[in-house]
Amino acid sequence: MLDVGRPSDWELMGAVWRGVQLDLSLPAPGIAIAGENSYQLWFSLARGVSPEAAKAFFDGLQTKYLSGIAPSRIRGMTAAPSIPAEVKEGQWSAFVAPDLAPVFVEATWLDIPPGVEGQADLLKALKSVTPQEWETALSQLSQEGRQDPVPAATASLSSTSESPPALAPATAFSDPRAFLLHVMNDASVPIASRIEAAKALLR
Repeated sequence: MLDVGRPSDWELMGAVWRGVQLDLSLPAPGIAIAGENSYQLWFSLARGVSPEAAKAFFDGLQTKYLSGIAPSRIRGMTAAPSIPAEVKEGQWSAFVAPDLAPVFVEATWLDIPPGVEGQADLLKALKSVTPQEWETALSQLSQEGRQDPVPAATASLSSTSESPPALAPATAFSDPRAFLLHVMNDASVPIASRIEAAKALLR
């Protein structure tokens, strides 16, 4: 599990989430709000690897995508915590969908436990990294790490940090989920209301 925050920054973490798929051809990792001040990417492996290999993977991700970030903001963990959990009083960690992740940038937690069914629906859609995909990605990261990391990281972040498409204005909704998504993505709506809409979608 890769944890990046202090302060939380979905634009940064979103670039890593997209990059591991586009650049390394890995399945989409799970996204979690940590219950504190960070985002997390969870990588499921079809076959276990050594702690040394896991560290090499996280070091490679840091070099490729996070080279300009203070090391104190980055954690690579092979023994990941339980999710969901009440990390602090009234601050619950939870897995979230990619379209909901940006809403929590100012408060990367829920104030109530997330719904079990909603969490299960998010996780069952994820795929594990196969041994071949893992070896290929690790080899690519190792090769790039022996080169100058700065241009690679800059190019990757610039190529994967695309702005989300703007939503067309809507005047009526027959689907409650569509309405909540519209509120969540409307930059003109107060952030507190957008967060409440995102929480409702997670229930």
